[in-house]
Amino acid sequence: MKIAVDISLYPLTQDYVPPIKDIITRLAAHTDLEFEYNALSTQVRGEFDTVFDAIKQELRQTFEGPDRAILVMKVLGGPVTSPEER
Repeated sequence: MKIAVDISLYPLTQDYVPPIKDIITRLAAHTDLEFEYNALSTQVRGEFDTVFDAIKQELRQTFEGPDRAILVMKVLGGPVTSPEER
C-alpha cells in the first residue's frame, strides 16, 4: 500500500537548523522513496513499510543525538500522486 507522510521536526535547541537539515539529508538517501520539501515540512511517499522503516531508522538517530526534538507526523493512506501527476 502506498502512503504519504508529512513530517515536521522541532529541535528543542536554539541552533535548530542543523538537526532539521541532518534528518532531511539522511531521509533523502533512501532512494526508494519520493520527497517533496517546503518551508514547514517534508513529505515522504512510498510503500508503507519502506516509508516507516526509513523514518524509524533516521528518527532513532536523531533522538539518540545530544539534542531533544519533537517530531510531528501526518499520514495519508492510499494512492498518492506527485505534483507532476496532478
